Amino acid sequence: MYSPAKKLSRQLSTLLLLIFLPLSASAQLLNIETRKQLRDSISILLYKLDSLQKAYDEMVAAPFEEVALLADTDSLVADDDIRFNTDSALVAWYDNLSRHSQDEEELMGVGDMQYTSDIPDSVYVARLNSINTSIKIPYNDVVRSYIIYYTQKMPREKICNIVGLSSYYLPIFEEIFDQYGLPQELAKVSVIESALNPMAVSRARAAGMWQFMRRTGTQYGLEIDEYIDERFDYMAETHAAAKYLKDAYAIFGDWSLAIASYNCGPGNVNKAIKRAGGGRDFWDVYKYLPRETRGYVPAFVAAVYTLAFYKEHNIVPSYINTPPQVDTFHVSNNLHFGQVSECVGISMEMMRNLNPEYVLDIVPGKTKTRVIKLPYSFSGAFIDAQDTIYAYKDSVFFDPVTIKRVAEAGNSRTAAGATYTTYTVRSGDSLGKIASRNHTTVARLKSWNNLRSDNIRIGQKLKIYSGKGPAPSVSSSSSSKPATTTSGGYVMYTVRKGDTLYSIANKFPGVTLNDIMRLNGLTRNSKIYTGQKLKIKKQ
Repeated sequence: MYSPAKKLSRQLSTLLLLIFLPLSASAQLLNIETRKQLRDSISILLYKLDSLQKAYDEMVAAPFEEVALLADTDSLVADDDIRFNTDSALVAWYDNLSRHSQDEEELMGVGDMQYTSDIPDSVYVARLNSINTSIKIPYNDVVRSYIIYYTQKMPREKICNIVGLSSYYLPIFEEIFDQYGLPQELAKVSVIESALNPMAVSRARAAGMWQFMRRTGTQYGLEIDEYIDERFDYMAETHAAAKYLKDAYAIFGDWSLAIASYNCGPGNVNKAIKRAGGGRDFWDVYKYLPRETRGYVPAFVAAVYTLAFYKEHNIVPSYINTPPQVDTFHVSNNLHFGQVSECVGISMEMMRNLNPEYVLDIVPGKTKTRVIKLPYSFSGAFIDAQDTIYAYKDSVFFDPVTIKRVAEAGNSRTAAGATYTTYTVRSGDSLGKIASRNHTTVARLKSWNNLRSDNIRIGQKLKIYSGKGPAPSVSSSSSSKPATTTSGGYVMYTVRKGDTLYSIANKFPGVTLNDIMRLNGLTRNSKIYTGQKLKIKKQ
């Protein structure tokens, strides 16, 4: 049987030989003519060397019993070479991604730089004009600086990695955006957000490939609680991003402004429009936007350009050991990754990498049918084990304390179309602390739980809503009448001074700007006034 360890050793030896040979000899072996091409190739070889070395170290450290089990089980793998391709290499791939998250500060000042290039403006313009897209692609000195940064100044390994990852992720994103009737080029916003790193977490705690904050994520349908964070499920997160951008375009009627709002929020874009005298072109409001947002659209244009013309700049896509073909399975009971690992033979690391949304290695399937992803080569083994896997070492993986926590934290119920979890008040808790932890407000907690004061007691049960939560009854500062009433199954909201459509949507979990505009026959240019009644989604 061919050993993957021997295969890796042979590849490592070849790479080391190429790297340490004299430049002229290496160039001759690699059929490379210019010194620049040689430097780029050596950079790529070093990158591969690092990934292969890690994969090799992982395999050497793997328990012998696990490898032997897989090698002897025909239903799991054909040979141990597949074991390498679907496990160690996958781990190395994800580990490598963690070193390539996007840095906002890195991009922020590019527009202020006066980068030069041998390529004339006419070439850049002609290439941009040749890109088939319904999104307006501008060109000016700022855009030029970002294009030069992406194609010449960005660390070579990083841009090669982005281009390599794009061949895997962007077709998936483009298909999802197409379902929403959106321009497929918008999929490249993810390049600016995370450099296509599905595990990225920013300093502000935005997470995932599309960098959603918790509150915005839940508003657009992502499930986020103690056990699940769908911001790390790049499929679910892309659907949320598509919904957001569709809403943003409904407000601004311009894709550049919609893209800018993805970075700083619609409120900041509206402020910039007002300061610019009502201009609705990105470059009209450019200097009034937050500094980090000014470079966002130029960086997007540069990403679109680079992914279309990287070959013209001698950028060689990194070879990415992308995840193996996967099957999805529905889980209707509590399941621990450890049970799958020990019964089926999949490593814990692989389970986590393929299902990163389950942040505690627990699939809370009792509360709601969940989905897990497994490599295709392990599908048969999982199906064979389904009758026994849930009971396997359940007392170990689900001790009484864990079972109680899963039941409480994942106890999703439906009341008037709204999903909520039950929280038990602990020593030291206050409404303020609980609201902060769950990214909501004290007013909402009090409304949801019919509390007349801020006093709570240890052991008290509190409902915390996510998704389509009922609208809290908010009193107007100038009137004792509630801001919301019910009519025909809808919540009727009374507009107050300072309200915007966006701020109103944020008051109602699960409600988007597009929902409010559609129900009330509004457009992006519609004005709202104090005292106006707006129809909100049925509750």
